[in-house]
Amino acid sequence: MTDISITIVAYNNEEDVRNAVCSILEYTAVTISKKLYLVDNSSEKNHLRELETQYPEVVYLNPGKNLGFGGGHNYVLPRLDSKFHAIVNPDILLTEDSLSVLMEFMEEREAGMAVPRLTDERGKLQAVYRRELTAVDMGIRMFLPSHFKKRQQHHTMQDMDYGKPFLVPFAQGSFLVIRTELFRRLGGFDNRYFMYMEDADLCRQVNRCSSLWYCPDTSVIHKWERGSHKDRKLLKIHIDSMIKYFRKWGWKLW
Repeated sequence: MTDISITIVAYNNEEDVRNAVCSILEYTAVTISKKLYLVDNSSEKNHLRELETQYPEVVYLNPGKNLGFGGGHNYVLPRLDSKFHAIVNPDILLTEDSLSVLMEFMEEREAGMAVPRLTDERGKLQAVYRRELTAVDMGIRMFLPSHFKKRQQHHTMQDMDYGKPFLVPFAQGSFLVIRTELFRRLGGFDNRYFMYMEDADLCRQVNRCSSLWYCPDTSVIHKWERGSHKDRKLLKIHIDSMIKYFRKWGWKLW
């Protein structure tokens, strides 16, 4: 059994994936046993398979089709043999040994899942920690982002002290560390979501039986493309996933 396993799902973003993989392997302590699974959903040819020959910790997997975000991460479930598992976006960069810090943090609190301090490349904290989702908050976020600033600040937990740990109802799935046994027991991500909202669903499942904590002790860079804010096709997928989420958990409006 390894200390931690990591999954990155690639989709036509080879440079980002390479940078993420290299930063993880560079900064994670050599004393931490690890296995990094690279699930390639790409429709374009790339050279990501080479990472498997360059680094003994990397396992390259190509399912032969685009499984989506959650499906890509679930693809490794039968292979996992670790104490902790990290769900990592390709647009992530480590600048310190964040995985070791998060594992120790989770042990101290007996946490089921943890999220680090996520910042942009200038070190600014990102608003990726949220209170329980409501239809109004999602509507404001997707269609009226320049309005209702106080409501948005409340929803994204701007009133919290980010110098201290606290419980989080929903943390964006860009960089999450979960106990592998818990991830397996929950069946991974709900496969009804192709992309978007699967992270909110997983966080809700974790908080029903365990706890999700914000860890202030380590920072991770997240470039955060926000694709559905720029692409109509992705926006439609996001809306469809949102409807699936509220049908599953109930339509809380406000």
